[in-house]
Amino acid sequence: MDLLLKYFPSLTPQQKEQFAALDGLYREWNAQINVISRQDIDALYEKHILHSLGIAKIIQFKPGTEILDVGTGGGFPGIPLAILFPLADFHLVDSIGKKIKVVQGVADALGLTNVKAEQARVEQLDTTYDFVVSRAVTRLKPFLGWVRYKIVKAGNNDRPNGVLYLKGGDLAEELAEVPDRYRVYDLSDYFEEPFFETKKVIYVPKK
Repeated sequence: MDLLLKYFPSLTPQQKEQFAALDGLYREWNAQINVISRQDIDALYEKHILHSLGIAKIIQFKPGTEILDVGTGGGFPGIPLAILFPLADFHLVDSIGKKIKVVQGVADALGLTNVKAEQARVEQLDTTYDFVVSRAVTRLKPFLGWVRYKIVKAGNNDRPNGVLYLKGGDLAEELAEVPDRYRVYDLSDYFEEPFFETKKVIYVPKK
C-alpha cells in the first residue's frame, strides 16, 4: 500500500480499503486457482497493481467511459483501474472460465459495481467501447486487428478513444508492424522502481 500511496496519494478512504484488500483476496483465490505465479504474489502491488495503474498516468477516465479489458487473466489491468475510476464502466473478458471466476470473486468482495466479468473471446463481443486496455496478451498487430471494430470514434476524454496496451521489453520490431499513429510512454518516467525500466504503455488512438 505504501507503494500505491507514493504514486497515488489522493486515494479516498474507500479506495485505500479496496486496494489494501487485494493482497488477501488474491492469496486466497490463488490457493484455489493459480492466476498469479508464486514468485509474483509477494510482489503483487508492484508487478500487477501498480503496473496496471500505469495506464492512469496516461489518461484519467471520465465518468461514463466504457472500457474493455481483453485477456484480463486474474483481473489486470481492469480491477485496479476500476477501483481508481469508480464512475467508469469496465468489461473484463478472458477465454478461460476459471480466471473469470477469480475476477468475479474479487470484484464481488470489493463491491465493484462498475465491473462486469465474462468468459468470452473478444471476437464474440457485439458491444463497443471508448477504450480497450490489455496487458501483453499477444503481439500488437494481431491485437489491434481483434479490437479495431470494438472502439467507437466519439469520446469525451482528454485523449481520443483507442487502445492502451501494457507491454515490456524491446518493442522496435513489433511496433514496426503497425501504423505509425501510436505513441509509446515509458513507465520509468512515472515509477522509479527497477521493474518498470522496460515497461511501457502503447497508446493507439482510433483512426
